[in-house]
Amino acid sequence: MMAAETLQRPSHARRAATARRLGEQQMQLSFDAATSADPSFGARAYAFIVSYVREQAATLGSVPGEQVTLAAREAGIRPKDDRAFGAIYAKAIRNGDLRVAGTCARVRGHGTAGGRLYAPGNGKPSEGQA
Repeated sequence: MMAAETLQRPSHARRAATARRLGEQQMQLSFDAATSADPSFGARAYAFIVSYVREQAATLGSVPGEQVTLAAREAGIRPKDDRAFGAIYAKAIRNGDLRVAGTCARVRGHGTAGGRLYAPGNGKPSEGQA
C-alpha cells in the first residue's frame, strides 16, 4: 500500500488551471471543426454575437451567454459543437467589443453556476483577459 503522502490530490488551483487549459483546447478544436465545415462561421458568429449583445443590452443591461448562443443558432449559425462559440466570445472580449458583466445560473447546465452575462465592451482591446 502507498503512503498517504503520495495519494494527495493536486491543489485546487492546479486542478482549476488544468480544467481551464483543457476547456480552451476543446474550444479551439470545436472552433477549428466549425470553420472547416463552414469557413464563414467565425466572421458570421462574431458579427451576430456582438450585434445581438448590443441590441439586447440596450434594454436589459446584460445578456446571458446561453441566450446569445441560442439566438445565433436560431439565426442559422449552427456549429456541430456549441463550444465553438467560446472562441468567438473570447475574441470579442479581447477586442473590447464585449465584456463580462456578471454571472448567472446556466439553463443548459441544469441551473448550475458559471453562466456569464455579457454587455457591450468599451471598444478597447483588453490585456490578458478572455
